[in-house]
Amino acid sequence: QVQLVESGGGLVQAGGSLRLSCAASGRTFSSDAMGWFRQAPGKEREFVAAISWSGGNTYYADSVKGRFSISRDNAKNTVYLQMNSLKPEDTAVYYCAADWRIYGLAPRMIHYWGQGTQVTVSS
Repeated sequence: QVQLVESGGGLVQAGGSLRLSCAASGRTFSSDAMGWFRQAPGKEREFVAAISWSGGNTYYADSVKGRFSISRDNAKNTVYLQMNSLKPEDTAVYYCAADWRIYGLAPRMIHYWGQGTQVTVSS
C-alpha cells in the first residue's frame, strides 16, 4: 500500500518558520517528482513547490518564491518544505504529492497524495 504521510504542520506567528516533511512508503519515489500543494477553506488546491527526481530542478509558486524551499532525501524516500517568513495568507492544509511530473500538472492529474497537514499562521 502506497502512503505519503505529512508531518510538521502547526500554529505559528507571522514571520515564523515551519518545516514540513513527507515520508513515502509502499514504493520508492526516487524516480518521480514530488511536490507540495495547499488548500485554504473555500479555495481550490493550489501548487506550492515541486522538485525533480534528482533534486536538480525546483519550482515554486510566485507567492512563496524566496520564502519557501523544497528539498528531498531519496535514501529516506522523503521530501521537505522549509517555510520561512510565514504570512497569514499561507494558512492552509498542505498536501504532499508524487508522480512522474508535478510542476504544470493539474491536481486531478496527480496520482499520489498525502492526507494533508494543517498550517496556521496568526497575525
